[in-house]
Amino acid sequence: MTFPDFLPPLAGGILIGLAAAGLLYFNGRIAGVSGILEGLFEGDAGARAQRLLFLLGLVAGAGLYELAGGTAPAARAGFPPWLLVVGGGLVGVGTSLARGCTSGHGVCGMARFSRRSFVAVGVFLSVAIGTTWVVRHVWGIA
Repeated sequence: MTFPDFLPPLAGGILIGLAAAGLLYFNGRIAGVSGILEGLFEGDAGARAQRLLFLLGLVAGAGLYELAGGTAPAARAGFPPWLLVVGGGLVGVGTSLARGCTSGHGVCGMARFSRRSFVAVGVFLSVAIGTTWVVRHVWGIA
């Protein structure tokens, strides 16, 4: 990776950090996407509108990046679609069990030194490493 290739991920990381810090500082809310999505249908109209705008901003940001010449990541070539669906479902179950997603625990929870978030991220990483090993070395899918 050359230095110019390093700039978009760096800018993205800075923007994610600023957005998460801003949401916490100005609204007292954690920028965990699963919690925001779950709360989309709860609370008063103002809270629902704020959550909807946050989620639309995620989609719009990705669209603006692609319009500006960035390339969207491709789905795993040669990966069975059924396995992607099962994996997505398992992520949803894990998010529910962990009471938060990787963005909530990894970006926001760890920044607040939440013990629960450090444990959750350790579990996320351990399961991801184990899953990758099984998929590549046991099932032979690259």
